[in-house]
Amino acid sequence: MDIIEGLDRTRASVIGSSPVVSPEKFIKCLKKFYRHWKDHETDIWGSSCAISVATPPPSEDIRYQRSSALSMWFFGHPFPETIMVFLSRQIHFLCRQKDSDVLKSLKMDASKAVGVDIMLHILRKGDDGSALMDEIICAVCAHSESNHVVVGHLAREKPEGKVLEAWSGKLHGSRLKLFDVSSGISELLAVKDFTEIIYVKKAAYLAASVMRKYVVPKVEKIIVDERKVTHSKLMVLTEKILLSPINIDVKLKAENVDICYPPIFQSGGKYDLRPAAFSNDDVLYYDSGSVIICALGAKCSGYCSNVARTFLIDCTAEKCYAYKVLRQAHDAAIAALTPGSMVSSSYQAAVAVVRDKAPELLPFLTKSAGAGIGIEFRETWLSLTEKNDRTLKDGMIFNVSLGFQNLVDKTNSDKTNNDKTKEFSLWLADTVLICKKNPEVLTAFISKADGDAFYSFDEDNAGLPSMKPALKADVTVPVKPVPKPELMLPLRENLRSRSRTPKEDLRKQLQSEILKNKTNEAAMRGDAADHKLLEGHSNSRAMEELVAYRSAGDMHGSNRLEIQVDKQNEAILLPIYGITVPFHVCTIKKVEIRGDCNRGVYVSITFNVPGTTASSLHATHLQNLIFLKAATFLSKDRSHAVEVIKSVKILQKGVTERARRASLVSQERLQLCDGMRRDRIQFSYLWIRPLFAGRGRKFPGTLVAHVNGFQYSASKSEKVDIMFNNIKHAFFQPAERDMITLLHFHLYDEIMVGNKKTRDAQFYNEVMDVVDAVGLKRRSAWDPDEIEEEQRERARRKEINGHFELFVKRVVSVWSQPRLNQLGLHFESPSQKLGFNGVHGRTTCFIVPTPSCLVQLVELPFLVTSLREVEIVCLERVSLGQKSFDMVFVFQDLKRDVVRIEVIPMTSIDKIKDWLNDINMKYYEAKLNLNWRKVLKTLDHPDSDKNDRWEFLNPDASDSDIENTETEDEKYEPSDSESGSESDDQDSDSESVVDSGEDEVLLAGSNDDDDGAESWDEMERMARDADMEMGSESDSEDERRRRREKAKRHLNLQHSLGLPHKRQRAN
Repeated sequence: MDIIEGLDRTRASVIGSSPVVSPEKFIKCLKKFYRHWKDHETDIWGSSCAISVATPPPSEDIRYQRSSALSMWFFGHPFPETIMVFLSRQIHFLCRQKDSDVLKSLKMDASKAVGVDIMLHILRKGDDGSALMDEIICAVCAHSESNHVVVGHLAREKPEGKVLEAWSGKLHGSRLKLFDVSSGISELLAVKDFTEIIYVKKAAYLAASVMRKYVVPKVEKIIVDERKVTHSKLMVLTEKILLSPINIDVKLKAENVDICYPPIFQSGGKYDLRPAAFSNDDVLYYDSGSVIICALGAKCSGYCSNVARTFLIDCTAEKCYAYKVLRQAHDAAIAALTPGSMVSSSYQAAVAVVRDKAPELLPFLTKSAGAGIGIEFRETWLSLTEKNDRTLKDGMIFNVSLGFQNLVDKTNSDKTNNDKTKEFSLWLADTVLICKKNPEVLTAFISKADGDAFYSFDEDNAGLPSMKPALKADVTVPVKPVPKPELMLPLRENLRSRSRTPKEDLRKQLQSEILKNKTNEAAMRGDAADHKLLEGHSNSRAMEELVAYRSAGDMHGSNRLEIQVDKQNEAILLPIYGITVPFHVCTIKKVEIRGDCNRGVYVSITFNVPGTTASSLHATHLQNLIFLKAATFLSKDRSHAVEVIKSVKILQKGVTERARRASLVSQERLQLCDGMRRDRIQFSYLWIRPLFAGRGRKFPGTLVAHVNGFQYSASKSEKVDIMFNNIKHAFFQPAERDMITLLHFHLYDEIMVGNKKTRDAQFYNEVMDVVDAVGLKRRSAWDPDEIEEEQRERARRKEINGHFELFVKRVVSVWSQPRLNQLGLHFESPSQKLGFNGVHGRTTCFIVPTPSCLVQLVELPFLVTSLREVEIVCLERVSLGQKSFDMVFVFQDLKRDVVRIEVIPMTSIDKIKDWLNDINMKYYEAKLNLNWRKVLKTLDHPDSDKNDRWEFLNPDASDSDIENTETEDEKYEPSDSESGSESDDQDSDSESVVDSGEDEVLLAGSNDDDDGAESWDEMERMARDADMEMGSESDSEDERRRRREKAKRHLNLQHSLGLPHKRQRAN
């Protein structure tokens, strides 16, 4: 396609059947390689003048070799059966023709940036490359100034295939001296950069999500249903889920993920605590006293992660105590991973915990606590053993794997001679990133807490403490004292309760951890806010900058004392005390005709003055000046008064439109693709929201993807350009619950769609016509016409969704180009399973989350809330007896208005809380609504404490904190800005520099209403009189009639004496 060819004109990438190589990544890695080689030339690189790396041919087996890891590190994927020889000023590649085409594009970049020349030696089909290898060896010898040429190679890798065997023979048969540089390459790859860390984090999140969302529920269901499923069957099912992340709502591309090893499931007394272990064909054993081990590893873009968990079913106190010791030792091993410490300190910390808590378990502890992890699953250079004296560095990543192997439960064996529960093993593994302060557990999404590992299905014996004798072992160990009953954790009641405490308690524990992370992030973020990412307030035109005339001599008008409008200078001339005084039309808040009289009509003009809600006159130097608030004129000519008001409003509208367009950020120019029409990435017959004005709203248009942006055109005059670098979020929502399929773009900066300024542009198509049947006859569900109509609807829905998916895939192929990679563009799809109903923008709608946002894209106004900009979430009106609650999003930029979603059914609160925990969002609960404008204004003060600024929302806070917070219902004043979304209502004119003046009218009306309102004493008296008039239920009809007549006589007496009928409300 020509659009892709246009993007590929730069030498930044190579597209085709060959994989894409990022020149920037290659140059960065190449510089790091040569710098490391130069700094450590004499020690770990053995004074080598050349480094030889030979990658093996492709294989279906899962294997980890340093040669493939280095190739993956340089190019983003392994180059199979390729020989790479690095010299100080040259790099020789012996490869196939397909790979050489990819490497050609890197020649110029390597020469300019690093000063090395890439020499390609193309291997022909059927040739073992002996002649080409001789050329490379001659180049190595010629490149060295010494007679003793040292070549570094990977001595531990056995050559595979004819080419690699021939190269190994050339190296060993020549006069070259060989040195094993495996340690050098391992240390080179040990510290990960930012991009590599992101890949490992994605892989770890995938592994933890599969364990939490699929493996655990699957095992629980097998146990509850008492089904017989083999370990190998579970392995196959879990592997399919790992390779299809979309099945567990993980937004990773299937082509970028892989498994590190086949998932491991073990139970029934047969355990092997190695990633190389295999799940056998035995049936999963879950009887009382059984132990189930689950382990899996996931890859993302070639980078590995690992997680392992152990689950105990109705186990004895001995097994539970052993697990508790293992968990504490595992936590200690993780905590010891700090920069500057020795690698051995991690395993030593675990040993210290076991020796202190249960020394009899020490012989069964694994001989290491794991190893480094990255492109290689096991970086042996960084094995967490007791004698590894290497130094830990920031950016290293470890697979912390610890376990007890082949323990014997002697207590259980005395009761029943069951070999499947007598011998057991325990295993825990997590992927951990070393940070400057504390290590970060990347797989913490799946809990390893005691309450999450212990299951109880035997209600008679659940939670009963038991004696804990010594473990049976090959060595003599001291007897462990009987543990205290309070140390024994109660087992689960049934199924997987979230912890040994209630579910809400676990949420509080997660929230406390999230609060710590949020506090650290806020401290790192400081006061500097990235306004490119945060949507700021509209910049209205400053009132003090408005000038109608520079001097009195510039005024042009008649000398008559009448109201005049100067359209050229956008001013109104008012006669005040015999002098014509000019005012800019933007200083006028409201102009209207008030009442007629015999002499004429009154023209009332209200001005913007400092101190009013709608005024923007808040500069300090204006506060001491005198302003004219209002003026009223008597006009004898009603037609002239009407013409003046009409002219002023037209001028105000023009100024508003000009200010609206002036506030737009200038965009780069759209570069149109030059290809044929049939080769363009385009989508026809799409409707746009917000709608065009005039004829544009009646016709669909076409959306075309060009070189640097989209262009939508409904006619020759109606066009909208959306630049790729202006897209903040892109959404694709197929028709599932709704009748439209849509593409939605949420932008950084506002654009004009027709005559409307918007930050959201949506393109959609209806999957079916909304038609209401008007016939009185009720149609049967088995009616052939009804069935045929439903089939047509399903076919149309599937067809339209397919067209959208094809367009999205083609656009993603453009966004994946290296020149656009830095924008990080991708389409997000809402998760309908996590959706809930709520009121947003005065409309009840279905609101759904995406991986990075909370959106509502069907009804106007749209809701697009970017979660990375949210500081906290407050759940309001959460109390017993309530059927609904409200949810408020408070942003990191406290100057922004909050986003409010109201009237959410209380049945959705658990789902929303779990979702907020999953995205690591801190939330609070309040029984009443808060006045967020006053709260944010107080918190944004420079003197406010930024560390504990949200402590007043904590329900466990002191009473003084709660009393100082305004939480009365009467103080809550909903506004359009609070209830609206980040995507403002497209039909709103709130950004106008001219205000409507409705506030003054409402204020005056409220004062009039208060004058005639009853006081509390008056209302109590009226209620008392009504009770006397009605009487009690036991009174007869005659008695009630007498009371009513007596009340009427009393009222008539008040009128005759001139007494007021009701008491006035005291001020």
